[in-house]
Amino acid sequence: MAIKQGDKLPGGEFTVMGANGPEKISADTLFKGKKVVLFSVPGAFTPTCSAKHLPGYVEQAAALKGKGVDTIACLAVNDVFVMSAWGKAGNVGDKVVLLADGNGEYTRALGLELDATGFGMGKRGQRFSLIAEDGVVTHLNIEPPGQFGVSSAETALSQLG
Repeated sequence: MAIKQGDKLPGGEFTVMGANGPEKISADTLFKGKKVVLFSVPGAFTPTCSAKHLPGYVEQAAALKGKGVDTIACLAVNDVFVMSAWGKAGNVGDKVVLLADGNGEYTRALGLELDATGFGMGKRGQRFSLIAEDGVVTHLNIEPPGQFGVSSAETALSQLG
């Protein structure tokens, strides 16, 4: 069953690239006591994700943080090395935290897995965004297959008021 508005986000771990290599970060560390905008992409370096989704959040990072957002994070079922390279290619800097969910465990826990085996991409995450306050989902935007719009940075900005 997919997570929904009002639900507490599940526990779990992500991998991020730190100064000395891969590091684990818990969902509790990411969400507890914070306002977080989390968006998910089917894959780093894929066309819509690289041309629109990630760049939108990078461009709108200051505006989102100006509305009280502590952390903007991007989730993908990719390994930490791919996520790190994608961040460098997209000039992300410290505007967006790139969360590797290499085995898709967190994505499955959210109930938002995408079966992309027909495209040779295996199991991935659906394109979505959410806003969470202290680990509770206040807004959830799941894209219909093949679309991009409701999970954009602009939508998150409008939902933050």
